[in-house]
Formats: sequence, C-alpha cells, structure tokens
Amino acid sequence: MMRADLHTHTVYSDGELIPAELVRRAKVLGHNVIALTDHVDMTNVEWVVTNIVKAVELTDDAIEVIPGVEITHVPPSQMDAVVKKARSLGAMIVVVHGETVVEPVEKGTNRAAAENPDVDILAHPGMLTVEDAQTARDNGVALEITGRAGHNITNGHVAEIARAVGADMVVDSDTHAPENLMDEAAAMTVAIGAGLTVKEAETALFRTPYDIVRRRSL
Repeated sequence: MMRADLHTHTVYSDGELIPAELVRRAKVLGHNVIALTDHVDMTNVEWVVTNIVKAVELTDDAIEVIPGVEITHVPPSQMDAVVKKARSLGAMIVVVHGETVVEPVEKGTNRAAAENPDVDILAHPGMLTVEDAQTARDNGVALEITGRAGHNITNGHVAEIARAVGADMVVDSDTHAPENLMDEAAAMTVAIGAGLTVKEAETALFRTPYDIVRRRSL
C-alpha cells in the first residue's frame, strides 16, 4: 500500500529539510501523498503559506505535495481567524497543534480546533476529553496518532477516546528531521502501539487521510 503523511515540517518553520528534500525522502519511503504543514500563528501565516504553496511545483506522478499549515500556540479566541486566513492563502490541509502534555499549549485549544469544520486534523491532543472528541467527530476533524517523540506518550489515551466516540483517526509523523519520516511498517507500529486494532490502523493509515485530501480537493 501507499502512504500519506499529512503533518510535516520544513525549514520554513522548525524543520531541518527544504521542501524538495523532504518530498524526495518521503517518495523513497513509499509515500504518494505528503502535506507540508509548517508552524504558523498570526504573524507568519502569510509568509509561510505563500512559500509552501510553491511546493506544489514538486508534484510528479509518484507523489502529490499538498500545501498546509500547523496552527501553533494561537490563542483559542484567535483560532478561527488564523484558520480562515490560512485557507484564503491556499492552505489545503489545516492542522492545529493540540494540547500536548509536553508543551504549555493554552487550555481550550483542543476545543477551538474541534469546533471548526475548516480544521482537518487536531494534532497530538494530549489528555483529550470525551466532549472535545465528540465535537471533533461532529465537525469532521480527525484526531492524530503521532509518531513524534514526547507528543506520542498520550497516543493510547487519544486512541481510546476516539474509539469511544467514533471519531476519525490519522497516523502522522510530525516530521522535523529526516529520521522522523515513517514508512508503512513504522506507521503501523505506531498505530498498533497506540492500541488500535489492525482494522483501525489500516483505516487510519490508508483511508482517512485520503478522504481528507479528497474532501479538500473538491
């Protein structure tokens, strides 16, 4: 099967690779879809998205490159405005940096992301509540099972809550360095390690991310 990763970073935020190298490395690992989702807030969203949109020029027959953002440490009260701005500039995939337990993300960020149907993925949402997971489900916001060290210590909790409410899950790398990219086997290990069944893992890897891409391409 082919692999989609909808959460990665380049030198346009805190990643180590320029877009061309990140795309090339992902292609070699068997990806056929990759979203470039650099960190943005109110101050840099225009600069980042404008440059990431240029990455669509890297698309070839073997891999589709999708411009996106990860909205990061934005106050919940400003979340909708930044999401709207990113979309207007051409971000096709919108990830929100959730309330990970290893960073001081403002309380209410998970809820603000879950309430916005223009958000695609709530990344590493930490000690996610049932109520926020239900809201995410109702608005089509997928919950991330992450390969990122530190953020991934709550994967099991996120998977349990997502399953309980029937929310969609995706498995992403949150790549910042070359070694963070995950091939199919590594991504499956992360999913199974989070407590997903094989069927759930296959859905999170091979169906849900492609559904998100198709929805945003319409």
